Amino acid sequence: MSVAYGAGLRVSEVVALKVSDIDGQRMTLRVEQGKGRKDRYAMLSPVLLERLRAWWRLGHAQGRILPGGWLFPGMDPTDHVTARQLNRAVHLAAAKAALDKRVTPHVLRHSFATHLLEQKVDIRVIQVLLGHKRLETTALYAAVATDLLRSVISPLDQTSDKPRPE
Repeated sequence: MSVAYGAGLRVSEVVALKVSDIDGQRMTLRVEQGKGRKDRYAMLSPVLLERLRAWWRLGHAQGRILPGGWLFPGMDPTDHVTARQLNRAVHLAAAKAALDKRVTPHVLRHSFATHLLEQKVDIRVIQVLLGHKRLETTALYAAVATDLLRSVISPLDQTSDKPRPE
């Protein structure tokens, strides 16, 4: 769940991550064959890197995460968890947190984009981070970035009859 929110990845991209996709030097996650069969890089925050390192230490100590294997192995460590299993985990976490809104793994990706918009990150940068081909797809997230919209000052307000400093 931290990867979906922290890097803005699609469910299919999260479950298919391999240990070798983490680049702590460049602070990136390699997404192999994402949507449209395209490879891309996603951001890797320092907090997410530390969480993934802790996850790897635990999984490696238990023999679940194999060298060069899946970051999120399934019951059989040679296979990765499924999108359905991740979906169930998100629903379970939302229920434990007593959230009354519908929460899905895609909501985490959506929140990633919305929160970046609210931090005034350029929408073209968000487009690249999300792996969108068209800016119009990314622009859909602007509809829910209400904090950002409220903070915008209309050009009309700046040309009003208020006294202006000389």
